[in-house]
Amino acid sequence: QRLFPFPHAALPVRGTARYSSPPHHRTAPSKPPAKRHHEDDGPGTHSLAVHAVVEDVLEPVMGAGHSLGEYSAYAAAGALTLTDAARLVRRRGELMWEAGKLRQGSMTAVIGLGIDHTELICADASVDGSVVVPANINAPDQIVISGDPDAVQRAGEGCKAAGAKRVLPLKVSGAFHSPLMEPAEVGLRAELETVAIARPTFPIVANATGSPVSDAADARMQLGAQLTSPVRWGESMQRAASEVGEEARFVEIGPGKVLSGLLRRILNKSESTSLSAVSDIEAFLKEME
Repeated sequence: QRLFPFPHAALPVRGTARYSSPPHHRTAPSKPPAKRHHEDDGPGTHSLAVHAVVEDVLEPVMGAGHSLGEYSAYAAAGALTLTDAARLVRRRGELMWEAGKLRQGSMTAVIGLGIDHTELICADASVDGSVVVPANINAPDQIVISGDPDAVQRAGEGCKAAGAKRVLPLKVSGAFHSPLMEPAEVGLRAELETVAIARPTFPIVANATGSPVSDAADARMQLGAQLTSPVRWGESMQRAASEVGEEARFVEIGPGKVLSGLLRRILNKSESTSLSAVSDIEAFLKEME
């Protein structure tokens, strides 16, 4: 099973919870935005619809969202209205598409090689004005690299030579979560200034830093930084677990179970529940009675 989640969200309940979206969705459209916005909004819409059903029985103490899913997490925490979250997601997709057209990029998943080796290989492969960086640090042995196509190819070959089990090019329309998205970040920050962001009712662990965000100004800052920064998912889950303690229970809310699968590779002793299908939700509600 491919576990390269780009737009996922998560939320810690009673100790820790999560929100999610399906693994086949990409960080940004590979077709023109006008044809893809409804799909890009879909994962977040699903997550928030499920959250609305189970909200009364949840006791979240911290949340997190993988890439696009960070918007779902902030909306669930009351920092963004549903309307503003949807508008930001749409504009984000447009800006990322435009940045990808301006400077072509690519992404490759690296399985079975740690972050330290991957970072060194990316640094060595970034030459002659081309750049490649770790973009999604999903688990200790699962990383996605992103950047200029020639640099990504060199880095992929270097990862293979260093012992990576698999190196898989991904079909994307740009080098997401890399410096190539700087034009998109500028545009998104301008859009974020037009939106009212409230203090989240529970902290959201930021993709860009792996640290909890508890105020509106920091939320605005981190949502902008996300486009050019790596998704530090492993660090985020470790931080959530350390903040909450051993009693943490992670609840993945939305389509699919990718985040729960990743969590087992990050924190193999943590309790995790996925709420995707109607049967999952019904069982959870009954358990929480």
